[in-house]
Amino acid sequence: MGKTNSTYRDMLQRMERDWTDYRRALRRRQQPVFDDLWRKARTHADAGGMLNHSNPMTSAMLSMLLEQQREINELRDRVDEDTDTGSSIDNS
Repeated sequence: MGKTNSTYRDMLQRMERDWTDYRRALRRRQQPVFDDLWRKARTHADAGGMLNHSNPMTSAMLSMLLEQQREINELRDRVDEDTDTGSSIDNS
């Protein structure tokens, strides 16, 4: 019988587990941020699986960066809209 290859999602889970000690060493307030980065990587797991890169961490990091850039762009758009309408950026 042939060997079954791991899926990219399986590799992501394994990589996240490999970083458990690092996460544990982070300050408590940074741990949710770290978890969010892995969530960002899982968001683009389909694309990462299609790439089939020899180093899956490269795909994971690019997915994290892609999501961060999307968030930055959304925030810029909100600031631009608030500036254009004369609204206050402070939502409190």
